[in-house]
Amino acid sequence: MVLASGGGTNLQAILDRLHGRGGVEVVGVGSDKPDAYALERAVAAKVPTAVFARGDFSDREARDLAMADWIESTGAELVALAGYMQLVSVAFVERFRGRIVNVHPALLPSFPGLDAIGQALEHGVKVTGVTVHFVDEGTDTGPVISQRAVEIPANWDRGELETAIHAVEHEIYPEAIGMIARGEVRIADDEPRKVIVDRK
Repeated sequence: MVLASGGGTNLQAILDRLHGRGGVEVVGVGSDKPDAYALERAVAAKVPTAVFARGDFSDREARDLAMADWIESTGAELVALAGYMQLVSVAFVERFRGRIVNVHPALLPSFPGLDAIGQALEHGVKVTGVTVHFVDEGTDTGPVISQRAVEIPANWDRGELETAIHAVEHEIYPEAIGMIARGEVRIADDEPRKVIVDRK
């Protein structure tokens, strides 16, 4: 299951690299935006879609409950946030604990939250990157599955950095999801911040 709010380029990478291959199937794409281009990408791939617009529900909890019920009805085993620009509720996280992943355009714990690329540029760092992590109740605080660095040359502008970051996202996110699908990733029983990777 993929949740997306916008253009869906990470969704497209998942569809291109994983969908229908090696036992991985995207069983649905949900969005909070009825006009999200991600939904068109899903339709083109013959993947079912659903919209959970914030204004259609009394509050976030009600929306997340409806969304969680729909996700469970599809039989989804993993929920991948791919540019989903809404915070999910604690109840949603609890319902799918250890089965929700996210991709973030920074090397967490640096630059969590909104506009991570802008934060990196503002701080003048020479290296940033991409993180794939499990989702917990915090903002970009869940256990890290994988990371990849992106160097920032002195003369780069924001557009160039965004392009480089997105290219890495499109590689590292499907790779991490594939690892999870193959049973190569798990959270340590004795240390909830630690992710154990055992490539098969």
